[in-house]
Amino acid sequence: MKYVDHLQWRYATKKYDATKKVPEEKIEYIKKAIQLSASSYGQQPYQVIEIKDPELRKPLKPMSWNQNQITDASHLFVFANKVLVTEGDVDNSIQLRADVNKIPIDKIAGYGEFVKGKLQEKSKEEMFHWTAKQAYIGLANALSACVELKVDSTPIEGFEPEDYNEILGLTEKGLNACVLLAVGCRHDEDVAQHNKKARKSVESIFQTV
Repeated sequence: MKYVDHLQWRYATKKYDATKKVPEEKIEYIKKAIQLSASSYGQQPYQVIEIKDPELRKPLKPMSWNQNQITDASHLFVFANKVLVTEGDVDNSIQLRADVNKIPIDKIAGYGEFVKGKLQEKSKEEMFHWTAKQAYIGLANALSACVELKVDSTPIEGFEPEDYNEILGLTEKGLNACVLLAVGCRHDEDVAQHNKKARKSVESIFQTV
């Protein structure tokens, strides 16, 4: 029952202490939360790139509206959605499900064909947005894991995806950078941490019908 209290604690960190690093065991926990995220049809149509090399982060900063989080955060993750989910991707996911549950693949092959049929109904644009939505579910779980661990975080949409795609070689892999996540330790001088959380009321967000 502490989750909501932790959400009150978190904020989008604006200034990180570049001298502090998040322990690797906490980073692994956050990664596990992403890996276990729900996704439509169980496809997980995205990859997450962890930018460890500080020299690689430097050229990414101007492509991210010169936000200091890019270089100063302990860790930087790039969520990259697949541009296209192929029949082979579906086959692989069905095979994985069969292997993990130790069942003959013919028992769930029909579900695989159903998934292929539904994905074929999507236009290229619809497919692109659908895979990006799945990546955002992973991002949400990462933010929740950070909250549980009391690790500071910042989801970032203010960047140029095309430039990221080029520098990280994502386009040739059929991927697109759709959102970033900076993880680290807030700086004592980050004035944003003292702001009160401004959110719409529960009553204005929810409707009962």
